[in-house]
Amino acid sequence: MTAKDIKTNIETEDVIVPSTGIDVAVVIPVSDTAVEPAIEVAEAKDLSASVANKITPGRKIRGDSARRGGSGGRQSRGGQRGGGRNEPRERVKPEFDSKIIDIRRVTRVTSGGRRMNFSVAVVAGDHKGRVGVGLGKSIDTASAVEKATREAKKNLIKVPLSVQMTIPHAVEAKYASARIMIFPARGRGVVAGSSARAVIELAGIKDVCAKFLSGSKNRLNNAKVAIEALKKLSKVSRAIITNKQTSKDTSQ
Repeated sequence: MTAKDIKTNIETEDVIVPSTGIDVAVVIPVSDTAVEPAIEVAEAKDLSASVANKITPGRKIRGDSARRGGSGGRQSRGGQRGGGRNEPRERVKPEFDSKIIDIRRVTRVTSGGRRMNFSVAVVAGDHKGRVGVGLGKSIDTASAVEKATREAKKNLIKVPLSVQMTIPHAVEAKYASARIMIFPARGRGVVAGSSARAVIELAGIKDVCAKFLSGSKNRLNNAKVAIEALKKLSKVSRAIITNKQTSKDTSQ
């Protein structure tokens, strides 16, 4: 056997010479029955390696979408929490809505110069009969709005409303120089102006009219007089009360 036969791994009749360049004298003769199992094992290993490469070359083929809450074999943090970052989160709606009705800049003159503050009036309500007015003062508007909203929630009143979410009877009130009259108006919606409209809408009142009987332009006073008027409401309409009183007078 030549060196060329050894390098090209040519099989002889009774000897298998590997292409490692070893000496012929060291090679042990092997029978055909011993060679066949070795070839079968090698072929099985090659087949399993090819199948493994076909099944698990990457995440896309094996269905492993572990990114951002996927639904594959491996689940990420986003998937455990019930959604990925791209899914919209449901925002919890606050119980009370608020509306700014007036912002004023107040300047105070001191020995060191002028100091500027902000005064903010806010109306807060839940559209279910509760409403309040608050006033907040601070150096910046954000903290002033926060103080006013907190004050409005402290001063909430409960408005007695009918099943149709309207007031049972007409009412008048006066606060400082502001005067107002509020009365029900079926099928007309909310007919009101200035800050009284904000008070009525945040209270959830429908089919009502509000008329200012004074010429006051102070929005804070107009909101407070609307609150004073709503405080005077009773659960029973005045027509029923007057009918009961007249029936009592006639019986006497």
